[in-house]
Amino acid sequence: MSGLFDLTGRVAVVVGGSRGMGRSMCLALAGAGADVMVVSRRLESCVAVAEEIAATTGRRAVPYACHIGHWDEATALADAAYETFGRVDVLVNNAGMSPVYDNVAEVSEELYDKVLAVNLKGPFRLTALVGTRMAAGDGGSIVFVSSVSSVRGGHGAIPYAAAKAGVNSLAVQFAHEFGPKVRVNCVMPGAFLTDIAKHWDPDEFARNSQRYALRRGAQPDEIMGTILYLAGDASSYTTGAVIEVHGGHP
Repeated sequence: MSGLFDLTGRVAVVVGGSRGMGRSMCLALAGAGADVMVVSRRLESCVAVAEEIAATTGRRAVPYACHIGHWDEATALADAAYETFGRVDVLVNNAGMSPVYDNVAEVSEELYDKVLAVNLKGPFRLTALVGTRMAAGDGGSIVFVSSVSSVRGGHGAIPYAAAKAGVNSLAVQFAHEFGPKVRVNCVMPGAFLTDIAKHWDPDEFARNSQRYALRRGAQPDEIMGTILYLAGDASSYTTGAVIEVHGGHP
């Protein structure tokens, strides 16, 4: 049964892989045997995670700087991954941003376009390119990372929520586009206590989290099991799924 989660000999590309859940995903994939390309906007952050992977797992880890919201950079990333490794078996679209705003009427066109570009446009472009190569080759697994805000009402993140709702749809549509050789799924996290949690009101979150079935937020490492399931053979009949990982968010 352990072989279902064995990624030895496979290559994973994790966009948004330098911190928070993305860092945990990179470590989990490498721990299961995969070589990893760690991608984010800041090269130095990618280098730090790549060095950690090499030191703790012995796997090959390559840092790569990319602003996924820029169409041409997404294209260059796909080319770089194949030039570096010769193949991609797992693609994780984890990059995201949700700038704070005081009033929805004050959201500028620039902010709106930036949020849609990073959360939706870039993942579409990269998946279109990598998925096409996967389907023409040995297949693979593509994982999008959405958010519970895509299906739950809230305040202060409307462009982000709309973009992540689009990500849910991308997973379903790409599953049909690239099946049967490529499986495409989406993880829908809830309140994970990453860097973004530093901006939350701790008392308000403590109160709100009592509505969750687990009565708490999640640590970044708690995404590892779901990612390993979707990346490997354990999920061989799972595609077009949006898997909720939110501790029982009401």
